Amino acid sequence: QLQLVESGGGLVQPGGSLRLSCAASGFSLDYYAIGWFRQAPGKEREGVSCISSSGGNTNYADSVKGRFTISRDNAKNTVYLQMNSLRPEDTAVYYCAATPRGYVCYDSTEYDYWGQGTQVTVSS
Repeated sequence: QLQLVESGGGLVQPGGSLRLSCAASGFSLDYYAIGWFRQAPGKEREGVSCISSSGGNTNYADSVKGRFTISRDNAKNTVYLQMNSLRPEDTAVYYCAATPRGYVCYDSTEYDYWGQGTQVTVSS
């Protein structure tokens, strides 16, 4: 069974940090670009960050630039999203997605595999 599984979400105070993981099972991420997306209640899903299959290219939404870092460890078949200086407006369900179609970043229609999501809540 081909799937992505996110983990690492939780409740954190403003200014805190979390590291999300996106682990693949049933297939290798070596040739897949990965995107992180999030969806807050009542809002549309938005792209947060993306990374090419080699890890050589990354991109961040303006709202998270300088605070979030995306990385990947292909040996562990896992992609990470390090989130620092978290704000209440970062509260959302975070999803990772994988695409074999290159570095498409925030075009969600190009992604073949999606995780189930992990909740991130930033609140005091």
